[in-house]
Order: sequence, then structure tokens, then C-alpha cells
Amino acid sequence: MDKLYRIADSNGLAIEVAVSGSRIWRYRYRYNNKATMITLGHYPAMSLLDARQARDASRQLLIQGINPKETKSKETLNGKSFSNVFVEWHNNKKDEWSNDYANDVKQRAECYLLPFIGSKLINEVTTPDMLGLLKKIEQRGLLDTLEKIKGIASRVFSYAVGMGCITVNPVRDLPRDVFKKKNQQHYSTITDPKEIGFLLRTIDGHKGSYQVRTALILAPHLFLRPGELVGLTWNEIDFNDKLIRIDGERMKMKLSHIVPLSNQVSDILRELSRIQTGSQFVFPSPMNKNKSITTASLLNSIRSLGFNKDQFTTHGFRHMASTRLNELGFKDDVIERQLAHTQSNRVRAVYNHAEHLDERIDMMQQWSDYLDKLKGTIVNK
Repeated sequence: MDKLYRIADSNGLAIEVAVSGSRIWRYRYRYNNKATMITLGHYPAMSLLDARQARDASRQLLIQGINPKETKSKETLNGKSFSNVFVEWHNNKKDEWSNDYANDVKQRAECYLLPFIGSKLINEVTTPDMLGLLKKIEQRGLLDTLEKIKGIASRVFSYAVGMGCITVNPVRDLPRDVFKKKNQQHYSTITDPKEIGFLLRTIDGHKGSYQVRTALILAPHLFLRPGELVGLTWNEIDFNDKLIRIDGERMKMKLSHIVPLSNQVSDILRELSRIQTGSQFVFPSPMNKNKSITTASLLNSIRSLGFNKDQFTTHGFRHMASTRLNELGFKDDVIERQLAHTQSNRVRAVYNHAEHLDERIDMMQQWSDYLDKLKGTIVNK
């Protein structure tokens, strides 16, 4: 080989191979409309994954209007910026999370943390810095956001402690008493049997698309989370065993989940399967068969039926089921497992998604029968 050459990876990352054979990770970008390039590290000491994480950290700085080359110079002497450590932590944890949760964490950090402390060296971020940042969120009345941002920041700093970047987590020593307490709020729901019957009859009369109408009809029977419901695919439905099997990737806490199909639900899904949509989704979008309907479409339909936010939400189906099933005398462990609430022992939970399955099969059939009774429908078994 008689000259230097580069092999591109993606988003500006490339590996540069010198005449001597040494290999260096480079990141090319534009700052103030000028093309520039920085060195990220040497291969194989820096792996491809590490190089991509370093590139992503630089891209986060660019979003904030910061030149990564200047930050890189500081890091060489002093350590890593908060933004760099956040990207490392996020990349390290995101495989354990659902895609929606991973995106939520990233978006919250980009909105409330990185613009203010992202460019600071992580060992220079102090407890007063974090107090001031969080107090600004509190002053806007965003108490729920305050708790989430405080939690994200604390986990990033804890990661930095574990990685030897810092010795003290500056969020850890912030007492709860310095912030206003958030009023505990629950999703609006309906638990009175007569009102449940009215809700079910109203949903039956919905005049929207068949996809949204059917999803709303099934929602009280399945009490899945809205995102889990709208994203149902036909390969998750087993008509022979009368089960829905959802892979952990689609669940909130990435644990596989099973939903027994009552006779009523099975009949509705079989009828729905006769509609030739060419889509993998049970509730395909009318605009694009390669996408499902959205959770917003469910909520908008509930609002169009006359139920305001103080009366009912899409999450309300889960709370309605939980409350009534407990009052009907079903075992708490069976209800909690069917609601896919995470156990404190996560390792045990991984292997027990079919726990209490016989009891859950019976409970789900009795629940569908109960809903039909409240609605005033004659059940044919």
C-alpha cells in the first residue's frame, strides 16, 4: 500500500488506514458551514461500537451548536463532557428498553439537560448546577417532567461514578424536600358497572374506521397498554391455542407477555382476519398498510364519543379492569400478571410470563362474559 485511504461507516464516521498500517477513527462534519474532521481514537483499542458512540456524542454537541473539536481538546486534558457520558449510558441501556422509552429518554435529555450542561465536563457539574436546572423546570409547573429529568440525570451520573469518570453523583444529595411534591394523579377511568355498560354500548355505536372501532371494542377485553394494542400483528395471534403472544421487544419493560383469548375476542379477531388488507397489522392504518393505527386515533375517538379527559382515557381500560376484577374477587397475583406489571424480581419475571396461565384463561373468559352482561348482550357459548 503506497497511500493513505479511508473506509466510510455512516453519518460522517470513517476509519483511516495509513501507509504504515495504523488505523484511526475519524469523524467528518460541518461547523459554521466549514468542513472539519476530528480524531476519535485508534483501532482496535477503540472498537466500531465505541467509535459510533463517540460519533453520536459529537453529533449531540453539534445539535447544541458546540464544536466537537473544541470539546475534544478539553476532554483530552480533563475528561468527558456530560453529553458524551449521556450518549455512552444511553447506548449501554437502550437494548433493555422499548424503542418508545429509549426515544423518550433521549428527547427529554435533549430538551432539558444537554442544552444546559451537555458541554460541561462531567466532573465539573455540581449539585448547585443541578439544583438550578431542576428548579427552572419546577418554576414552569412541570413537576412530572422534573421527576423524570432528575431520574435521568441521576442515572447518568451514577454510570459516570461506576466508570470512574467522577467520584460523587451531584444529584444524589438533592433532598426531595427542596422540590414541590407532585400531586398523585391516576388515569381517568370508569368503574361503576352501569357506566361501564354505557361506555361499551357507546363504543359499539362508533362511526369511525373499522380499525379504530374494532380496537376500541377489544380494548376493554384485552386491557393491553394502548401502544401494545394498536401494534398487534397477526403473527402474535394464535387461534389454535387461543392466545396472543407478544414479544418482549414490544412490551414496556421488554418482558414477553401472553393474553388469553376469550370466546368473544377470538370470534371478533377471526372475523377481522377475513378482511384482506395485505398488512401484518391487525389494525392497519387506512393511509398506509405498513403501519398500524396510532394511540392518538384511539384517544381522539374516545373524545368524539363524548368522554372528556376527566372521564376516561385509553389507559382507563386497564384501570377499569384492575379495579373491577379485584372487586369481583380474582386473585391479585393473577390480575397483576395479566396487566403485565413488572415483578420486583426481574430475572424471575423473564421466565414467568406464562405464570398463573390456567387461572388467567378462566379470568379472561369470565371478564368478557361480565362485560357482555353489563353491555346487555346475550352471550352465545
